[in-house]
Amino acid sequence: MADRNILLVEDNPDDEKLILYTLKKYRLANGIRVARDGAEALDYLFGTGAFAGQPAGALPQIVLLDIKLPKINGLEVLQRIRADPRTRCLPVIILTSSDEEQDIIDSYELGANSYVRKPVEFSQFAEAVRQLGLYWLILNEPSPDPKTGEAG
Repeated sequence: MADRNILLVEDNPDDEKLILYTLKKYRLANGIRVARDGAEALDYLFGTGAFAGQPAGALPQIVLLDIKLPKINGLEVLQRIRADPRTRCLPVIILTSSDEEQDIIDSYELGANSYVRKPVEFSQFAEAVRQLGLYWLILNEPSPDPKTGEAG
């Protein structure tokens, strides 16, 4: 089984703690990298900025991406992920508190694999994260790497 690594892009410390707690509690991920703004997420994925010169690691199995982020918003991050051949097939799940219809439309038009609103209630939020992890990290078959044929 491939490593089940996640890139969590989240600027709200309370949401970050709950997501990390839930993923660890249910042992859904081997590793979780947190980026607290869109620029940091892109630097991590593409080996630029603070991550320049570091050995290129494997991409995460999924990206959990908030929309309302500092520096570069989540929709622009998604657009850049889909524009690059290295990350084009990377599953990106929008996990946001936004219930704006235009955000949903824009997310799917830019290539989001899923759009999930963060529930306000603690136990519902934890359950939503658990179900996302079960589906995207355990049940879903990741796209094979076109160069190696191995699952991403």
